[in-house]
Amino acid sequence: MVARPQLPGSLPRRSFTFSEGLAAGATRSRLRAQDLSIPSRQIRVPRGKMQQLLDRVRPYTALCGSGCISHVTAAQLHGMPLPWFDDEIRTIHLTRPAHSAQARRRNVIGHNNALEPEEIMMIDGVPVTTPARTFLDLGTLLGLNDLVAVADFLVCEHDRYFEPPKFPVVPAETLASYIAGKRSIRGLQAARTAVELMRVGVDSPPETRLRLMLQRAGLPEFTTNYAIAGSPEVSPDLACEEFKTSGEYEGEVHKTPEKQLFDSTRDERTAARGWLQVKVYKADMRRGDAHVVDMFKRALRQHGWRG
Repeated sequence: MVARPQLPGSLPRRSFTFSEGLAAGATRSRLRAQDLSIPSRQIRVPRGKMQQLLDRVRPYTALCGSGCISHVTAAQLHGMPLPWFDDEIRTIHLTRPAHSAQARRRNVIGHNNALEPEEIMMIDGVPVTTPARTFLDLGTLLGLNDLVAVADFLVCEHDRYFEPPKFPVVPAETLASYIAGKRSIRGLQAARTAVELMRVGVDSPPETRLRLMLQRAGLPEFTTNYAIAGSPEVSPDLACEEFKTSGEYEGEVHKTPEKQLFDSTRDERTAARGWLQVKVYKADMRRGDAHVVDMFKRALRQHGWRG
């Protein structure tokens, strides 16, 4: 077994550039050792070490100079819900200014955009497109349902007695104003449509999909984050006040004993106020839109809907 000197500082735990390794005191031969992989030229990664995405992308922006992390990679750093994290995490999206040379290196998808200074933020020293700009860029990559889910995530806020208050990543008015002020940008029309369809108070992409499904089926409007009879103790995912029908998407979080106890109390309070409740599970969603829509139609008709 070859005995290699320890890499200096924090280098054993993260990606770094060749120049950074030299500056930290490592020799050139040490930086060419087999325990370091080379995902792209001038970048070294300790083999077998788990690291945060931010540390993984840091060397790429250091070598790029005027570039910033964008698109899918920026969405991952901002925690946005995406339908294909596992596939896309192998590549890094990097945007450079318009009319400059596009980033061309292994494991990088290069873009060129004329970004305003306020559309770039620093995350622990790494330049990244802001959440609003990242949402706009995703308009070229995501289908409408997934793009609305991202918008719902960004603007979500609520203050419920049973959990800490949730603050928006980007307030709804701010996101709408930002998108309205843009012109002639790829993905803009999709982003505008998503902003029109977004709602405040949505906690997950399945809730977004459920709301859009009911809307497209021509059902009465269902409100998000609605307090039945003004009571914060009964705030269903979706509520139609006119026909006193509510909808709940029961995801994995609802399987814990604590959540099941809370849900039981919620269900009793919903019924006590004269409301019908439709519970939707993942299995229902897999059966398709028509099945789920029919569940709501039956409940609405019990309370007088004639659609």
